[in-house]
Amino acid sequence: MKRGIGATTALVAVALVCSAAVLTADTLVLRDGRRIEGQLISVQRGIIEFREDRGFQGSRTVQLRRQEVQRIELEEAQPGLEQRPERLEPAGRPSGLREREVWVAATAAWTDTGVDVRDGQIVYFTTHGGDIQWRRGEHTRAGGDPSARYNPNRPIPGRPIGALIAKIGAASSDYFLIGDNEGPLRMRGAGRLYLGINDETLADNQGAYRVTVYY
Repeated sequence: MKRGIGATTALVAVALVCSAAVLTADTLVLRDGRRIEGQLISVQRGIIEFREDRGFQGSRTVQLRRQEVQRIELEEAQPGLEQRPERLEPAGRPSGLREREVWVAATAAWTDTGVDVRDGQIVYFTTHGGDIQWRRGEHTRAGGDPSARYNPNRPIPGRPIGALIAKIGAASSDYFLIGDNEGPLRMRGAGRLYLGINDETLADNQGAYRVTVYY
């Protein structure tokens, strides 16, 4: 009898864990009708990067073209609030978000956005045209100049020079690319959000990016 109660309790516990995992999952709805649950990583240059939850088989990271995805359903865990998925098109942005405009100088190592983010929070960025000079005669927009070779001295060595980048926390060295991405990005930490330029030498730079942060 006790063994049966234990088994029942275990099954209920597993069911609750699985249920909780489903409640907090993001979902990709593909144009062929398939649904992929897991966690959105980023939308960059027309490519959606997504960590697929495969249950007992673990997880895997998949990359899909925007054309393959009908919509993204995002769900944020907010303590004390009912979980409601946010439905949006891949290139869309939900209404009602707060916004902050920030000028990111090309000569500044990091610019404080004045925005504090939560771990897992979905944030959107828009850069408003313009460009910077990352070296005399060399200009680029927020996506960066991909012709510049890999440089281990850059904050993100393998990403284009001059690209818009970010970190969470003044002392953090966990940098991530923003670029010209306007899709949703999930924050991987909690704290103050800083924006910068992916360049190892800032003294010869000119200009700034005007960025709007939606959070």
